[in-house]
Amino acid sequence: MGDRLRVASVQYWIRPIESFDRFAEQVTGLVWTAQDYRTQLLVFPEYFTVQLMTLGNLSKPIYEQARDLARRKEAFLELMSGLAREAGLYIVAGTLPVMDDGDDRVFNQSFFFAPSGEYAWQGKLHMTRWEKEEWRISPRERLKVFETDFGRLAIAICYDVEFPEIARAAAREDCNVLVAPSCTDERQGYLRVRYCAQARAIENQMYVVLSSTVGSIPRVPAVSLNYGQSAILTPSDFAFARDGILAEGNANQEMMVIGDLNLETIRESRERGTVLPLRDSQTTAEVLATMEHIKL
Repeated sequence: MGDRLRVASVQYWIRPIESFDRFAEQVTGLVWTAQDYRTQLLVFPEYFTVQLMTLGNLSKPIYEQARDLARRKEAFLELMSGLAREAGLYIVAGTLPVMDDGDDRVFNQSFFFAPSGEYAWQGKLHMTRWEKEEWRISPRERLKVFETDFGRLAIAICYDVEFPEIARAAAREDCNVLVAPSCTDERQGYLRVRYCAQARAIENQMYVVLSSTVGSIPRVPAVSLNYGQSAILTPSDFAFARDGILAEGNANQEMMVIGDLNLETIRESRERGTVLPLRDSQTTAEVLATMEHIKL
């Protein structure tokens, strides 16, 4: 693929649907739109799959609906794997609640598909209050680094991007791209994710691809409203886009954000940038070892 990577980040409009086929049509249309624009990496947002809850019993407690949604895993994987293979794209397929065999816990999981149709996954590591308290979602425990034809990539799912040690660990493993699928219900929540994503791009000298849900499903708690704006964010230095924003959508509209990433520019910035925050950073242990407490 060389040193350039064209990325498409979806502002996905969630809405009630009548069948799984309707969900598949919406997703398929977006995949082929991305392929028409010759993108190589397509990113869907966190929990875009909650559309499928509207096919079930919305009067159930929300934690039971999340478990019903987890049972659609095989159909979802078949759909996304086939689309990645047919379109020849890498696809970060947002997230889906999943359950492991023999385990009654539910996890929020992002599946990453290669153009071959093969896939791996990254689990969400930190739960928001509504995930933990209402949906009863459990955290995963391991950050993964994905090897691709365009280099190394990591995934920080929504709230995870607010924890700087995750992106820093990925950057230290030579990840040039961090993908942040997100789902936020109002502007303050969105801005927490957005500002942190921008900070991760600056402090780690990496691209951050943010993908957001928009639209609403009024009868499903936590996604009854959505505030979102997908963006492709960069370090803040001369070699990159003004304001550190390579591309961004119009807030709360259904659309796709597309941009070309120059991976060689990232490598050069880590060696010869105006500042070198990744190289110059200390570990938490190093800071604590030299910390002083001063009484005044």
